Amino acid sequence: MRPRVSVQDSALRHGNFSLRIDPVRSEDVGLYEARVSYNMEVQSCHVELGVITVTLSPPSPVVESEPLLLSCNSSHRASLVETRWFHNGRLVPTSRTFCSLHGALSIPRPAMSDAGSWRCQLRYSDNEIISATYDLQILGFVGPTNPVVYAAAGSAAD
Repeated sequence: MRPRVSVQDSALRHGNFSLRIDPVRSEDVGLYEARVSYNMEVQSCHVELGVITVTLSPPSPVVESEPLLLSCNSSHRASLVETRWFHNGRLVPTSRTFCSLHGALSIPRPAMSDAGSWRCQLRYSDNEIISATYDLQILGFVGPTNPVVYAAAGSAAD
């Protein structure tokens, strides 16, 4: 897993044996064990790492008015009961504009106002709630639909 993993050597002296994985990948899912030997004593702990992913189809960049699908998947083993989506912190109700089904959110005609932070929240049959965030960027035009720009002859116009 190198170079994505690290242990803070300075923290070891203070009893912190944390493992840092950056970035986490889907294949990192599983059970991790830490074993520490000190003065003929062995201590160990187990940590299970679960991973949640949010993917965009088609991949970035998203162009205004072209359909997109945000998918949210988790390595959690229980049955998925509910998926909720939040845009910039606000719950997104299912409508003709936003269709949610089995962990995915379809936006048939994305607008510039749909850019920003999207968070999926997955609730499972064992009442575990897992969430992840995706920063959606949309290419489009902001401003009046029929702008008129006046420029003096001989000057530059943008």
